[in-house]
Amino acid sequence: MNYWSAVALIDGVPNASTRITTGGNGRIATVEVGTPPAPGDIRMGVVLPGMGNAHSHSFHRALRGRTHSDGGDFWAWRTSMYEVAGRLDPDRYYDLALSVFHEMLLSGWTAVGEFHYVHHRPDGKPYDRRHAMELALAHAAQEAGIRLTLLDALYLTGGINRPLSTEQLRFSDGSVHRWLERWYDLRDALGGLSAVTLGAAVHSVRAVPPPDIAVAASSVPPDVPLHIHLSEQVQENQECEATFGTTPTQLLADLGVLAPRLSLVHATHLTERDIGLIGDSGAVVVLCPTTEADLGDGIGPARALADAGARLALGSDQNAVIDPFLEARGLEAGERLASRRRGRFSPAELTGALTVGGYSSLGHAPPAGLAPGGFCDLVEIDAQSIRTVGALHDQLPLVATAADVLRVIVGGRIVADGGATPERDDPISPAARMARAIDAVVTGSSSERGGRE
Repeated sequence: MNYWSAVALIDGVPNASTRITTGGNGRIATVEVGTPPAPGDIRMGVVLPGMGNAHSHSFHRALRGRTHSDGGDFWAWRTSMYEVAGRLDPDRYYDLALSVFHEMLLSGWTAVGEFHYVHHRPDGKPYDRRHAMELALAHAAQEAGIRLTLLDALYLTGGINRPLSTEQLRFSDGSVHRWLERWYDLRDALGGLSAVTLGAAVHSVRAVPPPDIAVAASSVPPDVPLHIHLSEQVQENQECEATFGTTPTQLLADLGVLAPRLSLVHATHLTERDIGLIGDSGAVVVLCPTTEADLGDGIGPARALADAGARLALGSDQNAVIDPFLEARGLEAGERLASRRRGRFSPAELTGALTVGGYSSLGHAPPAGLAPGGFCDLVEIDAQSIRTVGALHDQLPLVATAADVLRVIVGGRIVADGGATPERDDPISPAARMARAIDAVVTGSSSERGGRE
């Protein structure tokens, strides 16, 4: 299929009458600006490049609207999250992830990084079917039509120098070497799934001792994206400094892990030296503004990180909100609140974090955005809705919401159109399907599918 847009945002700049042709591999062949549509072109209005959700825990979606009445902090919320994690099995995980991935597509996310650590049975023993949980996520993404970078996470301890809790047993392979063995075997198992890329993750300095972080980083191929939660909570920094005499960022630098392929998730509580180290490394920092606000994490130094040389990406994290435009606005709003100044990030920078930044974090090689050779991943926005009408085209990401997404294209194929995904054998509506999936996880009831173990 070939596409023509009345306006295309290329590197954040509006370009009128843009024609995008595709090759048979789902990539862009040509981008022609100022060109009328050709017969057979699919005509669209305002188009953005595909947007990459660089950090997601899909199962957290089951907690949306269920954790707001009791106050508390991140650590109190984590107790509720562990309860949900304990009820997951491959069938429930598949059903919930499929619904979450559909919601992401309908909202304009065309690629996602799933930071995955629920590997085994609740008692820590492997499922009879090897990689049952990982394959559940991979098959859900393949069916939904979203690009998935499966960030398979190493998780070994319940805190710095603390054993795993009962709730955490299923997260762990027992050692970095057993994790590596499983990771390489998983890479082979995913070989036939075109929509899935295998990445790697170290959960955090809380969950992985420093020597094992170094082994993990040096043992996966250098072209594999590597992610880690970093300094989301003050308590993490305090415990790291008390035990190792340094900040989590400095610890990663001393281990030789800070590098362009590394994505640092949150990076909320940093010192000036931390910011410099991250900027000099060329790493990606993945901000998750709606989650960081929801959990009361704090406001990270995003502008200072970007000025220091870090690349920025955005993610939905706990999926209390699935809306790329709200993540972008949350990034800018946090900076305005902290600095008491407006326009901390330009519209082009915010669009870049959603698009090029996200795809880079997820391991998708350049070119990103709307360029020949890149993926034909596109998002059409309604520029005439009650929310967007009157806005300058380059500022649409600052006024649009997921409700303004019209059509979504992944790999040159329309995967969402007018608030719906292509018909499947199951005619149930997306909302009803999501409700059924959440109910199964929250109550622990059996999935209607069965057999994924």
